[in-house]
Amino acid sequence: MNRPLCSNTQFVPCVEELVRGQEQEFIQRLRPLVRRQNVTLDLEEIKRIDAAGLTALITLYCEACQSGRRFAIANPAPHVRQILALVGLEAILVAGNTEEFCCFRPQFQETAA
Repeated sequence: MNRPLCSNTQFVPCVEELVRGQEQEFIQRLRPLVRRQNVTLDLEEIKRIDAAGLTALITLYCEACQSGRRFAIANPAPHVRQILALVGLEAILVAGNTEEFCCFRPQFQETAA
């Protein structure tokens, strides 16, 4: 299992299933964490994910971005990676190079004035 190299990123294991009926509790549990620090969610053990689970991941990603934090997933099971790729989320959510990801610093554009 890959773990981030930077201390400012929390590596969080995931539940076995991220499906309708479980997503709200999942969001409520992780929302405070993604608001205060960078989070990489380990999806290695996930057995099932559905549209509600994908929505939960998107919700947490948006919460993190709004708080100036980063949210990504790591080690997705092959079937989870396939689903993420199918819906266009793989490039957005999957941390490719964890060192580069967790050390990311936002770049601000200078104004023309």
